[in-house]
Amino acid sequence: MATMMLASLWACVYSRFLRGWLKWALRLLTGRCELQRICGRARAGARRTSGIEHSLELSKNKVLRNAVYVGEDEVEKCVTDIMKEKKIIEQKNKEFKTNLQVCLLQISGYKQLYLDVENLRKVPYDSDNEEHEEKLIKLWNLLMPHENLKARITKQWCNIGFQGDDPKTDFRGMGLLGLVNLVYFSKHYTSEARQILSHSNHPKLGYSYAIVGINLTEMAYSLLKSGALKSHFYNAVPGLPNTEHFHQFYCYLVYEFDKFWFEEEPESIMHFNHYREKFHERVKALLLDYDIVLTLQNRREQ
Repeated sequence: MATMMLASLWACVYSRFLRGWLKWALRLLTGRCELQRICGRARAGARRTSGIEHSLELSKNKVLRNAVYVGEDEVEKCVTDIMKEKKIIEQKNKEFKTNLQVCLLQISGYKQLYLDVENLRKVPYDSDNEEHEEKLIKLWNLLMPHENLKARITKQWCNIGFQGDDPKTDFRGMGLLGLVNLVYFSKHYTSEARQILSHSNHPKLGYSYAIVGINLTEMAYSLLKSGALKSHFYNAVPGLPNTEHFHQFYCYLVYEFDKFWFEEEPESIMHFNHYREKFHERVKALLLDYDIVLTLQNRREQ
């Protein structure tokens, strides 16, 4: 507790009193402002973009501080305004301008991605919506190509890990986002999805495939909302991330959780919450690495 209080006090003293003097001294010595120094020394990706984001958030200059809130179409003008504020000559600093623009696109893109994912999560599954129903049937066909559904409401849904006769009740927490994630994984990584479904039917270590999949949607969503996924997206996407990139991260979680579950060998599914949290902590620890990229494609190449 005392260590945390000292760290908090030091951070407060540094940001209020020392940071400004240090920036002034370094600009005097190097002839470059903090943004230029970050762009010059940090490689593209999370190291550079996170450094720029942190610098802008702590700035006392309103133009710089507001830069982290601009939308995609405002980025170019914002970069011009920042260079004007910091008296940076464009002709002599074209690379800096390009790099700063990429960083701001990534920062604004992450915020927009969260809004897009949140909007999808807020859409409740509607059995009267033809599009929703088509997605659900598509999930079945991708996972169970050799078995036809006997009815829309049937115990067969339990074969792919839903809780009851009608899957719509299982989407309440994550809305349409949960279904879209499950379909995406099954469509783009069909062999892996079928293999994991087979694992989930293990007589001793089995789990409810679809329910766990929706649970992992909630995990991916919470990591996105908290900002924990910034390093991953700043490294994985050299521009604006979109929901496709979010689905790719979800695929990584499903694949890795299945491996984790069988490595841990839980006594029963009753201990799911404990192991889910343990897996969650492991992923959060990985995301602390500024160079991290967590996609299933990247995992295959390792």
